[in-house]
Amino acid sequence: MSPSHRTTTAEPRAMRGVARALTVVAFSAALGGCFTMQQNVAVPPIPSDYRERHPIVVQERARTVELFVGQRRGELLPAQRATVLAFGREWTREATGGVVIQVPAGTPNARAAHDAVRETRAILVAAGVPDRGINVHPYQPADPNKFATLKLVYPRVAAAAGPCGLWPQDLGPSNLQDHAENHEYWNLGCAQQRNLAAMVENPADLVQPRGESPSYTGRRTTALEKYRKGEYPGTTYPNESKGKISDIGQ
Repeated sequence: MSPSHRTTTAEPRAMRGVARALTVVAFSAALGGCFTMQQNVAVPPIPSDYRERHPIVVQERARTVELFVGQRRGELLPAQRATVLAFGREWTREATGGVVIQVPAGTPNARAAHDAVRETRAILVAAGVPDRGINVHPYQPADPNKFATLKLVYPRVAAAAGPCGLWPQDLGPSNLQDHAENHEYWNLGCAQQRNLAAMVENPADLVQPRGESPSYTGRRTTALEKYRKGEYPGTTYPNESKGKISDIGQ
């Protein structure tokens, strides 16, 4: 066999070897890709404490009061004056910014609402809101042909939780691990947290205790004086036993 013939025969064999190697590499890469796709993504566990599932968040929110001003009445009603006065007093206690009076524009009662702004502003100033802290802004309602209200708005710090009513899993029997281990369902405790956030008078109480207030000097002096004389320091009520009908437990 001539040298040229051996070279010609060896070339196809070398090409077949390279093709097999490429096939093996491609197949391995495909298997590796399939294995990556089948890996489970780690899901963070659901907190077992309802305070972690439904935390109460302290944030700044707007407090709004709406006044219904009639088309042919450019002044406030007596009940509305009381509402504005209470709004102004609450501003002095909890507001974190000024008061904005939003006046409707382009509505049938726009003129009457604009005339009521002066009276509203005067009541707010009388309640303790500084005049420089009151701004008047017009606003366009969604439907200018309908009746619109005069709005009083100021920002304040408030607590909030929720939303409630989320059910990512069924409560019935299932093959999930949470059901087998009798874990709390997601919505448990949400209503309690939401109600607590709505009822708390000072949201700061949810974060830290208040500073100690001064003691009642009059009562403290009376109690210490009785203690010095060897008397009972508690308060006595002359009619405490007037309505009793039995001596059981005495």
